[in-house]
Amino acid sequence: MKPGARRVPRVTVWFWVIKILTTALGEATSDFLVHQIDPVVAVTLGGVGLLVSLALQFSMRRYVPWVYWLAVAMVAVFGTMAADVVHIKLGVPYAASTAIFAVGLAGVFAAWFASERSLSIHSIVTTRREAFYWVTVISTFALGTAAGDLAAITLHLGYFSAGLVFVAAMAVPAAAYRWARLNEIAAFWSAYVVTRPLGASFADWVAKPHAARGLGVGDGVVSLVLTIIIVILVAYLAVSRRDVDPDLREAPAY
Repeated sequence: MKPGARRVPRVTVWFWVIKILTTALGEATSDFLVHQIDPVVAVTLGGVGLLVSLALQFSMRRYVPWVYWLAVAMVAVFGTMAADVVHIKLGVPYAASTAIFAVGLAGVFAAWFASERSLSIHSIVTTRREAFYWVTVISTFALGTAAGDLAAITLHLGYFSAGLVFVAAMAVPAAAYRWARLNEIAAFWSAYVVTRPLGASFADWVAKPHAARGLGVGDGVVSLVLTIIIVILVAYLAVSRRDVDPDLREAPAY
């Protein structure tokens, strides 16, 4: 496979902000849809949306902000639905599903490294590497969803306290990379996994009713507000190209 331009964004502060917002969006949107329409229909629509967004992403020759972040958002929505099905429909405890998804993610990393000899997102320049990248992203969402529910529900921390725990957890690889020379790839993927339960915990805290230790704003409102914010931020990146390598900013986006 002939290498081409990078198909994922540079890792900047914008990347982490939008990533956390999309995880919160996925949680709120998923919960809103499964309670407003038939859950089977909701999951089916989420799956179709994910497939369409990924097909569009793979059709791009290089990173295009709105296409990439649409795919991430659909992974967040469908990933939340799928992880919830494992617990609600199949009755798998959160502790067990967290362990299962952790093993699954480790297997994905092992297969990726065996094939490409690298797990770096800086080298996502071929279709095969991008395929491994998206399988990894989906796996991190499944693990993060289970881990977030394990902390908030099974361990009885509540959504806000769980969110604070994951803020601290995300700070660990960041600090280790900054001051303890933690490998860049290990630091990135460790933080990436934690963004899922972090964003989802705060989304649930804002959206859920007071009886569930939330603020009672509602899933629909949270989903709408997050969508607007994400659209604005992605539009800014599309214009400014702040998340594109400097030597590629003058190249066409597709």
